[in-house]
Amino acid sequence: MKNEDIEFDEFCDPDNPRKIKYDDILAASRRIMGTIIRTPCTRAHMSEKLGMELFLKHEFLQITGCFKERGVRNTLMLLNDEQKKYGVIAATTGNHGCAVSYHSTSMGVPSIVVMHTFSPITKINRCERFGAKLMLHGTDMAMAKHYAMTIAKEKKMTYINGFDHPNVIEGQGTVGIEIMEQVSGIDAVIVPCGGGSLLCGIAIVCKHLKPDIEIYGVETDKTASMVEALRKNERVHFNIEASIADGLGVNKVGVNTFYNLKQGLVDKMVVVSEDWVARAIMHIVEEEKFVVEGAGAVCVAAIMAGLFPNLKGKRVVAIASGGNIDTTTLARALERGMAAEGRLVKFKVTVCDRPGGMAEMCGLLANLGVTLRDCVPERAWIKGDVFSVELKVIVETRGWDHTKEMVETIKKNYKECYFQEMSEKSDKTAGTRRGPCLAPNPVCMQK
Repeated sequence: MKNEDIEFDEFCDPDNPRKIKYDDILAASRRIMGTIIRTPCTRAHMSEKLGMELFLKHEFLQITGCFKERGVRNTLMLLNDEQKKYGVIAATTGNHGCAVSYHSTSMGVPSIVVMHTFSPITKINRCERFGAKLMLHGTDMAMAKHYAMTIAKEKKMTYINGFDHPNVIEGQGTVGIEIMEQVSGIDAVIVPCGGGSLLCGIAIVCKHLKPDIEIYGVETDKTASMVEALRKNERVHFNIEASIADGLGVNKVGVNTFYNLKQGLVDKMVVVSEDWVARAIMHIVEEEKFVVEGAGAVCVAAIMAGLFPNLKGKRVVAIASGGNIDTTTLARALERGMAAEGRLVKFKVTVCDRPGGMAEMCGLLANLGVTLRDCVPERAWIKGDVFSVELKVIVETRGWDHTKEMVETIKKNYKECYFQEMSEKSDKTAGTRRGPCLAPNPVCMQK
């Protein structure tokens, strides 16, 4: 019996998927007005470099730092008195839990948030600070969800699926309503996709208001659960390891989101490598002057990776869905991005181990305008005379041209030096691919 299954959710029933309607999203928009921030959608400074009129929807400016508040608030406002009395529970990778914690507390509704043990520390701390009872269980989203639904059955609490509950999808769709009001003449909207609620809601709104608009979903190569589900035409379990876009880490996409997205709402799903996401985070910090998490950077990453050549010269909106990133992850992303663009270089060089030997090499770098980040001498495990020392060096340059100048200078002055393989050309297309085309008439492929 379904009702005896711990994980059975009447709102997410595979035998009875819910069709999400534009009118319900419009009603949700009016319902949550005043309780959710109407975030700006502004023209990106990167527009010229990317070759399109790019607008970024700043969902990271919500109080909890993510769009998830919209769906949670809408769902909580539709609970009856008995449901509010027993409270709500949710399993989450972080952002959904923060939203449940903040809005349930503000409405006086008891709440429990279950996160797996590898969830980002920033999001764990925010959930606790906003007032929910936090539980850590399991090593992935699937284990956390099973545990949360077990508690929901025992305590008669309402389980709020963060990416598949119909009211959640309706709430996320309000992003689409705001976009269509804020930016005129939109040619395409690019949306991050994890479980699919944001993509589903925005697609329903935008296609209703402007049928010829192009809608694209983006996942990373480590979180491509929706791409695999659409390719196989069934909801499949996708193994997800650690990802820079942890907010997209859903092992199995939603019943309702999958059902609605199959109806021709999305023109294309694309998959971008995580290295490009790190580069996108870096460029957004440097050029747009704000910080987003990995899931919030995947749209810009896909554009930078060249996955949308058909959008050159067009008017495009990309969703910057969240900004909750650990400082350690941010630091790693920035360094990974710099390394990918030839601005952070590691090499080994053997120099004379006499007074002034290392200083001479450092002076050479200084004369080139290269910044020395780290330098570790190694004496015991090198071959040759005892008056030599191998230096493991990390330097910062201005880019590929500057790096090439430095490499040539070091090789000219030192016989024994080793640089990791670096290639500007091969880096531009590595690890990117397109997902299945979903549109009846694939305008995304027309030139």
